[in-house]
Amino acid sequence: MNIKDPVKYIPFNRINLEDSFFDSLREDYDGFNEWFNKKAVSGEKAYVLFSNNDSAVLGFLYLKDETESDNSISPNFDIHRRLKIGTFKVKAHHTVFGERFMTIILRKMIEDNFDTVYVTTFSKQSDLISLFKRFGFELWGKKENDEQVYIKTLKAKDDFYKDFPRININNAKYYILSIYPKYHTDLFPDSQLYTERNHVIGDISYTNTINKVYLGSAPLISKMSKGDLVVIYRTSEDGKMAEYNSVVTGICTVVDTKNISEFETLESFKSYCGKGTIFSNSELEKLYNKQKYPYIIKMIYNFPLNKRIIRKYLCDEIGIPRSYPTMEINGKEFLNILKSGEINENFIINKA
Repeated sequence: MNIKDPVKYIPFNRINLEDSFFDSLREDYDGFNEWFNKKAVSGEKAYVLFSNNDSAVLGFLYLKDETESDNSISPNFDIHRRLKIGTFKVKAHHTVFGERFMTIILRKMIEDNFDTVYVTTFSKQSDLISLFKRFGFELWGKKENDEQVYIKTLKAKDDFYKDFPRININNAKYYILSIYPKYHTDLFPDSQLYTERNHVIGDISYTNTINKVYLGSAPLISKMSKGDLVVIYRTSEDGKMAEYNSVVTGICTVVDTKNISEFETLESFKSYCGKGTIFSNSELEKLYNKQKYPYIIKMIYNFPLNKRIIRKYLCDEIGIPRSYPTMEINGKEFLNILKSGEINENFIINKA
């Protein structure tokens, strides 16, 4: 996590165990304090969402690389390497942040070559269970204390959310989509550039959700269809050479496209954009009235590239034309972008 990110990956001994955030965990799990202190002594780390002034904990995620059997579960776990979600909690009014934590979990699953991730929950945690189910977790079994065990594997489900963060390249078309620097990093926080290390990423809905809404003026957007794959291209900053400053940073999947003229009312337009747009209500109203950016894409932000690709390399080595940066590309060019971006092949379903 970037130091300007509200999520910090830090040692347990830097987290205030007495914070009231942990009260419900103490109630649900006997010996929680002892478990926490043991992790602190051993130097383990967790992902923590802090309030703006870092004074209070708003979210907590602990992950464990585990290779063992477990007979306390029915049916039991054989010895196998799994990613265990040891603790996952987000304060109620930060529910969208649950998606950001889910992104951390599932990308780690792929990047660290796990084929299984699992979590144990109580049946009363219905909202949390719904979130896990949405992202492809299925009930495996139960423990004697009413805990339920949910697992997710790499088996493809043919569903954008259940397969997340993996992408399906079968029957997809491929596009490069340009976005201005002033919008890029807040909308795609994990694609932050090293040169933006002073950029503060906020605890904001459009930053934390995996659902992104893009409004643009390029007619090519109207040709995009559900399931198509989009390469995010951050344009150059004012006064800098595009060859070295414009970069490809991440991959998204198209969920839906619309034209702004399809919305009969401002409210229906704002409702459609939901929490995935970077624009405020007043800005959306202006855009609706002027219809300056008529083409709308709903996308899932699957993953950032591990290595950003500058425009010069994109054109000279991969063969992308030096034309307007929003364009259609072919499958070979798309796969070369993934390879050049040093993406783990397990992110791809149905590899060609």
